[in-house]
Amino acid sequence: MRALLKLSKAVDWLNGLIGRNVIWLIFAATVISAINAIVRKAFNMSSNAYLEVQWYLFAAAFLLAAGYTLLSGEHVKIDVIYSRWSKRTQMWIDVFGLVFFLTPFCVAILWFGFPFFLNGYQSGEISSNAGGLIRWPVYAMIPLGFGLLLLQGWSELIKRLAFLQGLIEDPTHKKVEKTAEEELAEAIQKLAEEKAAKANAA
Repeated sequence: MRALLKLSKAVDWLNGLIGRNVIWLIFAATVISAINAIVRKAFNMSSNAYLEVQWYLFAAAFLLAAGYTLLSGEHVKIDVIYSRWSKRTQMWIDVFGLVFFLTPFCVAILWFGFPFFLNGYQSGEISSNAGGLIRWPVYAMIPLGFGLLLLQGWSELIKRLAFLQGLIEDPTHKKVEKTAEEELAEAIQKLAEEKAAKANAA
């Protein structure tokens, strides 16, 4: 189990790294959308490539961040029912879902998605729209995204089994980090308290 926990930590690190940086794809899509709108309005020029690259980037952001969403516990759950059970029962429900739902679903998508990407890559498939882009880069996001989601699912499974064995603390507990504003407010409050204490001492 210790070796599996190390593997889980590595998967968490990978999806955490990807998830924190994939936001730049949304930023890029926004910038491209703005430029496309300006060029179209100002110069009456446009290209389907601008439109297609926007949904390529959005698809990449959505799929590549799926594992990070699971890592962060931000996926959809029926919390009204789920929260009423004990922590151990919740963990067993998660184990059941990860084994019998998430894993088969991801494996099925990979089974059909990888040949789909490979076929697009080998054929050099291009968009049927005038000025459109090649398709295989966006097709590649399917196996990549679901591969990362599957790895994260197995990581979550390892952590829940480790918790049930008493090896680790609750893996679903969110460690909320303080924002820069909160840290600044605390620092100012601390300084004010120290000054008040010195004034009282004098």
